[in-house]
Amino acid sequence: MPDVTLHEAQSTVDEYIRTVGVRYFSELSNLAQLMEEVGEVARIMVRTYGDQSFRNPHEPHDLSDELADVLVVVVAIANQTGVDLTNSFLRNIEKKTTRDRDRHVSNPKLTEREP
Repeated sequence: MPDVTLHEAQSTVDEYIRTVGVRYFSELSNLAQLMEEVGEVARIMVRTYGDQSFRNPHEPHDLSDELADVLVVVVAIANQTGVDLTNSFLRNIEKKTTRDRDRHVSNPKLTEREP
């Protein structure tokens, strides 16, 4: 599969919503949808990597699909609120890089080896 830029993702989601989805849900409806999708990611994570177990271990649980659902809703929210995710992402990484330049390498919780 080809790589997709954030700009291409925003265009693809916009085209999907305007053709298949008819129109964007309201911003608050999309926020609720995002919370629902994040909850589905959490459910899989806590049962796969945490202490809980699946009620039915044979039921499908696809983390990649649920993460993609989260991404699509985030992109939809960005589109409808006028956020350019490419610029926002680059600014955010720069902020984190500057702010946390020494923070994590100085954290003994991250640098000490487990026994």
